[in-house]
This record gives sequence, structure tokens and C-alpha cells, in this order.
Amino acid sequence: MEFDWSWALWALPVAFMLGWFASRIDLRQARWESAQAPRAYFAGLRHLLNEEHDQAIDAFIEAVQQDPDTSELHFALGNLFRRRGEFDRAVRVHEHLLSRADLSDGDRCQAQYALALDYIHAGLLDHAEAALLPLQGTAMAAQAQLALLSNYERARDWGRAMDVAQQLHGTGDGDFSGRMAHYACEQAQQALALDDTKTAQEHWVHAIRLCSHNARPRLALAQWLASTGKEEAAWQTLCDALTACQASESLIALPLAQAAIRCDNVEASLDLLRSTYQSRPSIDILEALVQLGTHAQDGTAQRWYLRHLEQEPSLIAASRWLERQDFAPPEPRALVLRALDHAARPLLRYRCAACGFELTQHFWQCPGCLGWETFPPRRVEEL
Repeated sequence: MEFDWSWALWALPVAFMLGWFASRIDLRQARWESAQAPRAYFAGLRHLLNEEHDQAIDAFIEAVQQDPDTSELHFALGNLFRRRGEFDRAVRVHEHLLSRADLSDGDRCQAQYALALDYIHAGLLDHAEAALLPLQGTAMAAQAQLALLSNYERARDWGRAMDVAQQLHGTGDGDFSGRMAHYACEQAQQALALDDTKTAQEHWVHAIRLCSHNARPRLALAQWLASTGKEEAAWQTLCDALTACQASESLIALPLAQAAIRCDNVEASLDLLRSTYQSRPSIDILEALVQLGTHAQDGTAQRWYLRHLEQEPSLIAASRWLERQDFAPPEPRALVLRALDHAARPLLRYRCAACGFELTQHFWQCPGCLGWETFPPRRVEEL
């Protein structure tokens, strides 16, 4: 039986047409998918700018599903999960990125750093350290060192924090002398808890050498000297602090006055604090002057409040002055003083300049944002 070649002539055009239709269908599908991915990505950005985090996450998940090879989408999604507190999902996103063999070196470092941040925010400090150490010597080494420093601070590992801060200080990435002085003070506090007073003293002296204008080590050293009965040495340490640490004079004034009363150096302290107050008046220096004047039985001590009020309207100074007056009957006077104290109490707080956290006591490290020396040494009323 002979083969009919006419069928082949018909089959070739038919096969060509079928192939052409199939290619058009694939092209349309590809165009549709490429159009959908940017659309979902831009929708996620729009939700993110409007602070609609839930909708942004949904949009980015859709974009990632349509274009799983785009690392930028993974970074955006992982950062959103971390901001939302969904640290386990953020870790999975960044670990998935790191498992890809086609990831560039820059993206790999960025993913490693993002993974470390996930662990830090989740409180898994040992995992964070393990994720940050491989970044040494890479383009993100400086950022990794700063994150490692924050990690050691959270873990209260002050020895390692000191080592990292010294490295950063030596490479010129910033002035870390003040922060290192705080680390030395924290180490001194740990040594005191173990009754190792010699080591504590060494840390305080080292802190003063690291940053001579930081008042914290001198205040801590003076407090320890006073607790051991060395009142004269404590007073002299505070006098040195008042001269060297002008930014913290308000924190030094009251301890100085108390030390002066204990070691009978009232007159010398009065002269020192008077000149300080005249240059830079503050409520705490005012209180120190009144304490010293009252102890010296100076009848004009209470007039310091009036002098302060002449310079600036202070509810705290007015309340303190009225508290020492006896011109009103006891019961109405008590009611007025209670009302004034209630009104002045918020003004006596210290406020963090970084996050706005307020406390009645001055802290060297903010409990809210963990920033060092973010509390100005002046009360809220004086800011």
C-alpha cells in the first residue's frame, strides 16, 4: 500500500498553527503573571505607607507567591513580620532566602543581618550572636558590630560589649568612650555584688580615664566611699565631679551637699554651688543650696526660692517656698500644699530625649529605648 503524501502536506500547516496558538497562550500567561506581581507589590507599598500592616502583609505574600525568586519581596515581607512581632515567620522568610544557591553575596549578607535582627527582637540572644559573627569582614561588618554591641548589652555581658566598643572606637566608626565608661560602671556594680571592692574601684577609675566628663563613675565612687566611712574622700570626689562634669551638675549638687554636711565642709560647698548656680541655675542646685544654708542656720536660705522665681516661673520652687512658710492656718495650708505637690509632681520627672519615657529617677540607660545618656540631667519643668 502506498503512503499518501498529501496527508503530510496538510499536517505540517496544522502543526504549525497549533504551536503558534500554544506559544500565544504561554505568552499571555507570562504577561498576566508579570503584570500581577508588580500590581501586588505596589499594593503592598501603598498599604505600608498608610500603616495598614495586615493588608501590606497579604499583598506581599501574594507577590512572593507569584514571583518567588525576587529577594526584595522577601526582605520587605520579613521586615513586616518582624515589626508585627511575628518573629517565627520572619525567621522562616530569611532562612528561606539564605537556603537559595542563586543568592548574591550582597543579598546573602543582608539576609544574614536581617535574620540576626529577628533573633534579637525575639530575645534569642545566643542565636543572634551566632548569626552576626559570620558577617565579620563583610560589607556589613560595621552594622553587624553595632548589632552585636546591642546584643551584648541586652545580655548584660559587659566584658564582651567593652571589647566590641573598643574595636568600633578604634576603627573610627564613632566615639564610644562614654558608652565604654558606662560598661566599666556596670562591671563595677557586678563586682560590688560579689563583695569585690578592689575590682570595683579599678573599674571606676578606668571609667573616669575613659571619659572624664562622664559623671556616673565619680558619683558611684563617691557613694561607695561614703558607705565605707570615707566622707572627706567622697566630698572631694564630688567636688572634682562638679568641675569636670558640667553637663551633670544638677545630678551632683544634692549628693555634694549631703557629703559636705556629713564631713563639715558646708561653707566651702556653699561657695562652690553658689558660683555654679549663678552660671547655670537649676532646681536641684537650688535644693542643695537651701539644704546647706539651712544646716548653716543661714536665715536667708529660703530666699533662694524667691530668687529663682525672679528668674523663671517655677511651680516646683513656689511649692517648696510655700512649704516652709507658716503664715496660713494648718488645715487650709495642708490642702494648698497637697494641691501644689500634685501639680508639681509630673514636672519633677526626667524625660528621655529619644523616646519620651518619663521617670521620677534619673537613669543612665533608658529602660524604654535602651539608649545611653538619653535622659537630660534636668527635670521636665526645666526642659
